[in-house]
Amino acid sequence: MRKHTATLAFANLQPEDIISTLVSLGFDCDGRFLALNSYENRVYQVGIEDESPIVTKFYRPARWSDKCIHEEHAFCLDLASQDIPVIPPMTINGQTLKNSGDYRLAVFPCKGGRAPDLDNYETLAQLGRLIARIHLEGETKSFVHRPSINIETYGIQSINYLIDNEFIPEQNHEAYESVAKLVLDGVEACFDRAGDTLEIRLHGDFHPGNVLINQDRLHIVDLDDCRHGPAMQDLWMFLSGDKEEQTPQLEALLNGYQSFRRFDPRELHLIEALRSLRIMHYAAWLARRWKDPAFKVAFPWFNSARYWDEHILTMREQVALMQEAPLEWREF
Repeated sequence: MRKHTATLAFANLQPEDIISTLVSLGFDCDGRFLALNSYENRVYQVGIEDESPIVTKFYRPARWSDKCIHEEHAFCLDLASQDIPVIPPMTINGQTLKNSGDYRLAVFPCKGGRAPDLDNYETLAQLGRLIARIHLEGETKSFVHRPSINIETYGIQSINYLIDNEFIPEQNHEAYESVAKLVLDGVEACFDRAGDTLEIRLHGDFHPGNVLINQDRLHIVDLDDCRHGPAMQDLWMFLSGDKEEQTPQLEALLNGYQSFRRFDPRELHLIEALRSLRIMHYAAWLARRWKDPAFKVAFPWFNSARYWDEHILTMREQVALMQEAPLEWREF
């Protein structure tokens, strides 16, 4: 099977194959099988006889090297060893990364829960404390094989992919190239204002969907996108609404964060820059995966004329936001 580009990577992955693989790894599967919400990889909850269910993740072929995945697993295990409530992969016969035909997979304990209430400032403070503890571990060493979140990887490469692969409609092409240049200029100006900020190992994709709350206990999931970047990358996605709404959210997050690690206030200049980079990266991610049938079902609005009109408008709004003063926060 050589359909392992971004197109039909999982076309031949069937439930019976997944169950058979897990049985071969020593799990006594009871037939319960649930596909979980994941598009980049394939993630399933599987029932186990007389035990708690497990979760298995089949990695998208050709996305990460084995060395990159091993770094993800090692980071997660290091965090768990510090009693940080991540969900680390199980070690099976001395390994966390297993192979099944053309696929690579890992197995995790199953932890249920609900999304956090971001209107609850105590929850935000708790998240801030956990993020700070992740960053304390993250700054102790560096990844060797994983990339960074920066203008090149999330901005320039995303723009080039969309243009080179002709995803931008002809009627939007000139407007897209014009606003993309303005966005990159704005991002660069924000990073210049922030100065020489520290790059550390991060969760990288820390948004509310990757946090589960069960009886007031938080669990952090999915370190698949862990990379190097500024600390603000793991914080800004918990801010929502306008500036008036975001300011107390930020205060709660950073008050919790500073309980364990000092936050560099210069990184406040990066909030809208990182948001802009994610917007561009997200569009390119959808484009890279567009031939995967699951993406056309889940994101039917992508690559329509309306999508690109709204995408360009969003980028223009980001250009304006990056020119405004950053959110205020009083460091104690």
